[in-house]
Amino acid sequence: MSQANDSPGTRRDFLYVATSATGAVAVGAAVWPLVNQMNPSADVRALASIEIDLSDVEVGTQLTVKWRGKPVFVRHRNATEIEEARAQNPDKLPDNTSRNANAAGMDAADQNRALDEAGEWLVMIGVCTHLGCVPLGDGAGDFGGWFCPCHGSHYDTAGRIRKGPAPENLAVPLATFIDDTTIRLG
Repeated sequence: MSQANDSPGTRRDFLYVATSATGAVAVGAAVWPLVNQMNPSADVRALASIEIDLSDVEVGTQLTVKWRGKPVFVRHRNATEIEEARAQNPDKLPDNTSRNANAAGMDAADQNRALDEAGEWLVMIGVCTHLGCVPLGDGAGDFGGWFCPCHGSHYDTAGRIRKGPAPENLAVPLATFIDDTTIRLG
């Protein structure tokens, strides 16, 4: 009886297993950077959600912040702006959808676009829905809201399209109050 027949494996079997394991590690090392590059970069992850301090935003003024590479308008509306926005019948608007990530599927009534029940705070992505320009604020346009001078889109005090080529209302991002003076976007 020879010992070669009694052994469970041969040197050739060991070389096959060792070569296969080395090859698997090499493939894993080559594929990992390709898969890892598909993850969001650090700057994108940092902007996934931001907190905005509203304590210095006076009634009737607007704060513009940059979030995810886009301007976001945070408007502290006065009583006249709220009244004008709530007086408008949403059925008579060019876009009857709220475009609000906080109240998806609702109509474009002002109550469905404002951040709070009183309607004092309006948060919108400040990008014209026609060709992506940034509208002018502070009562610009024919309806006292925002006006895009590039192609003549007019938005009212709730950020709803009222006149011009823009097909949709300004989008309202996902936003929540953390406390009385701070909101979180995203």
